[in-house]
Amino acid sequence: MKTRLSLVTLMLLLASVFSGKAQTLDAKYGLDSAKTVLHASLYTELVKQKNYKDALPHWRIVFKDAPKFQKTTYKKGVSIMRYMISKTKNPKYIDSLMMVYDQRIIYFGNDRKYGKGYILGRKGSDLFRYKHKDLTSVKEAYNIMKQAVELQKNIVEAAVLDKCMECAKMLVENEELPKEEVVNDYLKFIEICDYQIQKYPKKNKNLEAAKTNIENNFFAAGVASCETLGEIFTPKFKANPNDMDLLNKILKLLNRQECEESPLYAMVAEKKYELDPNADAAHNLARMFIKKKDYAKTKDYLGKAIELEENAENKADLYFKMASIYFSENNLQAAKNSALKALSHRPNWGKPYILIGKAYASYSKKYGTSEFEHQSVFWAAVDKFIKAKRVDPECAEEANALIKTWSQYFPTQEEAFFLTLKNGDKYKIGGWINETTTVRVNH
Repeated sequence: MKTRLSLVTLMLLLASVFSGKAQTLDAKYGLDSAKTVLHASLYTELVKQKNYKDALPHWRIVFKDAPKFQKTTYKKGVSIMRYMISKTKNPKYIDSLMMVYDQRIIYFGNDRKYGKGYILGRKGSDLFRYKHKDLTSVKEAYNIMKQAVELQKNIVEAAVLDKCMECAKMLVENEELPKEEVVNDYLKFIEICDYQIQKYPKKNKNLEAAKTNIENNFFAAGVASCETLGEIFTPKFKANPNDMDLLNKILKLLNRQECEESPLYAMVAEKKYELDPNADAAHNLARMFIKKKDYAKTKDYLGKAIELEENAENKADLYFKMASIYFSENNLQAAKNSALKALSHRPNWGKPYILIGKAYASYSKKYGTSEFEHQSVFWAAVDKFIKAKRVDPECAEEANALIKTWSQYFPTQEEAFFLTLKNGDKYKIGGWINETTTVRVNH
C-alpha cells in the first residue's frame, strides 16, 4: 500500500513540475504535458508487471495525445496489442497493432537501423502472423516485408526474410505471385542470410535456422523444377552470358535440383569454365557428364577439379567421387587408390573405407585359386567396414549391415583347421589388396 501511495505521490510531483509548461512545451508532450508524463509512467509500470490490460487505457492516452513523446510508446504498444489479440481474439486489436507500426514510422521512421525498414519488417511479420488464413492479408504482408527488404538490404532481420518466403510460397501456390518473383526472392534472401552468417558468427544458430526455413519453403513451393528454372534463366543467361554472379546463382539452383541434364546447365557450366577454369567450374562439368554417363569426360574434369582445388574437404569429396566412378567401372584397384587419396585429405570419413571394403568383396572371386582364398578376402573387407564405423559414427548403420552380410561368407572352422589356421591368427592377403588381416571362422 505504501509503495502504491509513493508511486502516486511521485506522479503528482512530476505533474506539478510540468503543469506550468503545458501550454509552452512542443507537441512532443501533447496539450497537457503533466497528463502525458503521468500516464506514460503508469502504463510503463503496469507493462513491467505484465498487466497489459490495465496498461492499455493509460498507454492509449499517450499514443493519441503525445505521439512523439518517446519511442518506447510504440515498443510497449506492440506488447500490449499482442497480448490483447491473444486474450480477446478480437480483430480490432490487429488493426490497432498495424496503427502502432504506422504511427511509429511517422514519428520515428528516420533511424537507419530501427527506422522505416525495420518497422515495416515487424509490421509485415505481425500481419502475416495474425492473418495468415486471409490471402489478401498475406499478399499485403508480403508486399510490406518486400519493402522492408528493399530499404534495409543486408541488415534486414532474418526472421522477416523467413516469413516473407513463407508468404511467397502461399501466394505462388494460389497463383497470386509469378514463379520468377519467388525464385528472385529466394536468391536475394539466401544471399542476405549468407552475408549475415559470415558477419555475425555469434548469431549463426538463429540465422542458419532462418536460412533452412527459407530453403524449405522455397523448394516446397514447387517453382524450382528443372523446366521452370530453364524457362526463367535461359533468357537471363543469353542476355548476360559473362555475368559470373548470375552464372553462379543459376548453377547453385540447378545443382540443388539435380538439373545437370538440362540444356541450360550445359550452357552455363561450359561458359563458367571458359571464363574462370577453377575447381568449382570443372566440378560442374563433371556433374554434367556423369549424368550423361560419359565417364571418360567425367574423370577428365574431376581430375582437373582435383588439381585446382585447394580446400582439403572439397578435395577429399572429389577423390571419393573419382573412386566411385572407378568402382562402377569395376576398376577396383583404381577405386581403392582414389579412396585412399580421399582419406589422406579427410582421415575420419567413413565412406571411403566402405568403398574400399566393397571393392575387396567384389574382387573375392578373382583372388587366389581356392575357395578358401576367395573367402579370405572377406576378412579384409569387413576390416574396412569396422574401420568405417569406428572413425565415422554416421556410417555405422551401413557398416553394420555390410559386416553382417559378408561375415556369413568367412571360411569355416574346418577349412581353416585344414590349413593350420585358427581364430585370431594373422593372415596376409596379397596382390593389389595387400592387407594383413585376422582369421575369423564360421562355426
